Order: sequence, then structure tokens, then C-alpha cells
Amino acid sequence: MRTPLSVVIGAGGTGGHIYPGLALADALRRAVPDAVISFVGTERGLETRLIPDAGYRLHTVDMIPFDPSLGARRYLLPAALLKSGGQARAVLREQGAHIAVGMGGYPSAPVIVGARMAGLPSLIHESNAVPGRANRFAARLTPHIAVAFDRSRAHLPGGTRALTTGMPIAASLAALDRTAPRDGARRALGVPDGARLVLVNGGSLGAARLTEAAVGLAARWRGRTDVHLLVKTGPAALEETRRRLLGTPAAAVPYLDRMDLAYTAADLVVCRAGSATVAELATTRVPAVLVPYPHAPGDHQTHNARVLSDAGAGLLLSDGATTADALAALVEPLLADPHRLAAMSAAAPGGPHARAADLLADHVIHLAAQHKELQHS
Repeated sequence: MRTPLSVVIGAGGTGGHIYPGLALADALRRAVPDAVISFVGTERGLETRLIPDAGYRLHTVDMIPFDPSLGARRYLLPAALLKSGGQARAVLREQGAHIAVGMGGYPSAPVIVGARMAGLPSLIHESNAVPGRANRFAARLTPHIAVAFDRSRAHLPGGTRALTTGMPIAASLAALDRTAPRDGARRALGVPDGARLVLVNGGSLGAARLTEAAVGLAARWRGRTDVHLLVKTGPAALEETRRRLLGTPAAAVPYLDRMDLAYTAADLVVCRAGSATVAELATTRVPAVLVPYPHAPGDHQTHNARVLSDAGAGLLLSDGATTADALAALVEPLLADPHRLAAMSAAAPGGPHARAADLLADHVIHLAAQHKELQHS
């Protein structure tokens, strides 16, 4: 009797790890429609909403961040890894898993530890140009490594053997054609006719620095009808931001579940430089002003941003320098120069991201099949 493919994916914390995990899960389902796919995360991240909403089962484990700012609590990390790894091993056994995949971030480490305990193959995917602590640890526990950017190989144990797959992104973004008519997307987002749209995207939780600068920029543009700001704030800052934007050519939303519409409608994006965002911008070819999060481990967001800025597809602005006036000095000349925007779009280094989810899924299926053959030999 044939046993359906069973894959457990570790992904959690922020959308930068969760959305690529969901893109991989969808690609696995396309390749093997009866595959059993579930996720491991924690109770404190966005996975508790995003993964069930996408139709996948989420198992939670007790894990703490790989974060020096925890102070004395960081000494609890080995015990937390042992406990959460044991919990993940139980999940792998319950699911009859053939392989475990870690998408990076501290919620994914337990699934790699659990796979090692259970004698199952595992694979990690590193999404950032400079890897985080969790994947630098997990890379020591598995020979199977995939990366979104070639430049991250040098920072991972065993990175020389890594497979470059690109960053798994949603199928709706991988197939996005921004040369197609944009009217429907603009109407769906409430963009006035004839206005250029600037999307301010602070990531899955929002970014106070970007929101504050956007509010100031909206005030500067008060009375204009040729520009429009759409500010993604996250839920915490939504109501206050909406109050401050009254009477300006701007709107605020807590989330953007249809990023395909947002990227289709936008003339320019102002955003953080998480790896998923950079891969999406490179693939969809939307010009960007990139403001790296300054406290990212290893300053990896700056390294991510340079993938676009070095190619001429984006402009880099430091977090500390991001004010309404500084943003206006960059954004206003761009909006007034459609030829320059078109040149930035054409310069985007598309890379392998559009096919990354399918390529990574093929690799996962191959490793799982090898393991099943060894079991039955």
C-alpha cells in the first residue's frame, strides 16, 4: 500500500519565514496532491494566524528566541532546544513524517533537532544574505542546505554544498505581470484615478519608523490629487495612524493579504529589506526605497537590500536618516521621472525566485524518496 508523502515544516515568528514556508507547502501540494503537510511553530508568532488561515495544521512547541538580549534567560536555550526538539520529534512521529524542513528563525530549529532525534532526513532553507543564529546552528545538524542568495553560503557551516534555490514566493507573485492593465488592482486598493501610488510596507508587524515618516509625507502632500500613499502599519498602530492621516492623500491598512494587487498597483515601494520582500521586489520588478531594520542579526537586512541597490533597482536609506523630509527628497524626484522608475524596474535582478518554491519542493521530494528507499532496502 502506498504511503502518502508526509512533510513537516518549521516556520514561525514573522512573515519572512512563514510566507516562504507556505509557498513551499503549496508547491509540494501541486507536485504531490495527496501529500500530508503540517507546520511546527510557537504560540507567540504570526504563525498562529497565517498558517491555519492558509489551510495547514500548526503544531506548537515551547521554544525561545536565539537572542542575546534575553540576558540570563539565554542560558535556558540548550534546555529549551532539548525540550522543544523532543516535542517536535513527537509531532514527526504522529504525522508519519518522511522529512523535516526548517525555514529559518528560532521556531524552525526544534523541527531540525527533532528530525535528528528521530533519525529522519532534514533540510534547512536560509532566506537571508547573512544567515541568522538559528540556521547557523541547524546547519550543523543536517547535510542538506538550500539558500536564497549565493552570498549566504560563506556564512553557513557546510555552506559550500548548499543548493541555491532562490526564495520561495507565492505563486500569485511568481506569475505577476506588471505590464498588464493595472486598473482593477488600483480600484481594489482605493487608489484615485491618475494618482501615483507609493506603498509603504513595514513588514508583517509594521515598522514605527516607516509609519511615522509616511504620516509626515502624507501631511506634506495634503491637497495633492496626483499622489496616493498606502501605509501598511500592522494592527497595533492602525487606528492612531488612520486618525493622523485624515484629510491627506493616504490610507492605512493593518495587513495586505493580496500582495499581488499591491505590487501591481504600486509605482514605488518604501519598505524594510527582509529577504522575502527583497525576493518579491526582484521578481515583480517594483522600484523601491529600502530602509533596512537596523537591529537585524548580522545587519542582514542591509546585505539583503544591496541585492537590489547594487543592481540599480532600489535606493538605500538608513533607518536613522528616515524622516518625512528625507523620504520626500528621494520619492518626489522618482515619481516625477517615469523613465527613471522604468529603468529601475528593468534593472531588477529577477533571479530564481519565481521558480524557487517548485525547485525546493522537488528537492524535498527527492530527499524523502531516498529515505523511503533506504528504509525498504
